[in-house]
Amino acid sequence: MLADYGATVYKLEPPDGGDIGRGWGPPFVEGQASYFLGLNRGKYGISINLKRREGVELCLQLVDKMDVLIENFRPGTMTRLGLGYESVRTRNSRLIYCSITGYGQNGPLRDEAAMDLIVQSSSGLISITGTEEGEQVRCGYSVADVTSGIFATIGILMALRSREQTGRGQFVDVAMLDSMISAMTPNFMTCLGSGSQPRPLGTAFSTIVPYQTFAAKDRSVAIAVGSEKLWSIFCPAIDRADLVEHPDFATNAKRVKNREALVKILADVFRQRPVAEWLEKLGSAGIPCSPVRTLPEVVEHPQSNVREMFPTVEHPTAGRYRATGPPLKLSDAPSRPAAAAPLLGEHTREVLAHLLQLDEHAIKELADSGVVLAP
Repeated sequence: MLADYGATVYKLEPPDGGDIGRGWGPPFVEGQASYFLGLNRGKYGISINLKRREGVELCLQLVDKMDVLIENFRPGTMTRLGLGYESVRTRNSRLIYCSITGYGQNGPLRDEAAMDLIVQSSSGLISITGTEEGEQVRCGYSVADVTSGIFATIGILMALRSREQTGRGQFVDVAMLDSMISAMTPNFMTCLGSGSQPRPLGTAFSTIVPYQTFAAKDRSVAIAVGSEKLWSIFCPAIDRADLVEHPDFATNAKRVKNREALVKILADVFRQRPVAEWLEKLGSAGIPCSPVRTLPEVVEHPQSNVREMFPTVEHPTAGRYRATGPPLKLSDAPSRPAAAAPLLGEHTREVLAHLLQLDEHAIKELADSGVVLAP
């Protein structure tokens, strides 16, 4: 996100294999993992061996030039490498140092290993995600990773704004667990308010009914009736005006209480028509609704095209490929044209020469001795 909107981002990888995301596939395009190509577009790739003292020294010199450092090792790892916050802040007092970990810099889980699936579990998300019959499922995308990244972006921007006023950088401590708890505020407030464990509801929502998908004649459709006004419009739109003032369904609280009976009635109604007819009837009445689209359908949808959400970029080995586009449209600071993800060490030579003023002989010595990868 930072790269999309103008930040110069240097992605540091080890020379031996690089980021583990380079191997997360298939699919691969000319040896490049699609996963990596999507998440790392727009970054400069540098490869330095942090297991070598000379490599750490190079990184410290680069830190002197940076506004922000982002790392996602377990707590204590950067300190052991000689790159911890207390070490680097003495060199660059304006540095924003953002650390993203599973559980934060303190607490009994501080040193626990964490990846997205683990935090989906430890945060309670999986306990409320699944079918009404009780089968628990992982969220279909890496929601803990992505949510933590978004909160990290917010924290970095807040710290940069603070630096404008104080002249000082600071440490930004982002925990995946904290991020998920915050993102799940409505769910936790339901739990705290009721004193009980919310149960999985499939596509339904615990405090609004009807708010879920239904199987139409040909495919599924999602509807969201989030107010009494919408309820009074929705019922006539599906030819069931009799439900508006029904004593079991007249208010949202009653509909939540009598969810099972109402959902059965609505399921029978929706099965009678194909999705296109329901979208026309509900959409013309102002009821929020959508077919349950597949990812290929989203990619090819005119709305995605107008919003430039799948730009084409050019990669030196993978060729032309489509990636996801930036989500924010700023009138005075538009995003940059999409650039490809870097090859391993692709920009090491350029960065060392430009930022550290190393000559070709010095860079060659570092490369030959295994301190850097500079193809």
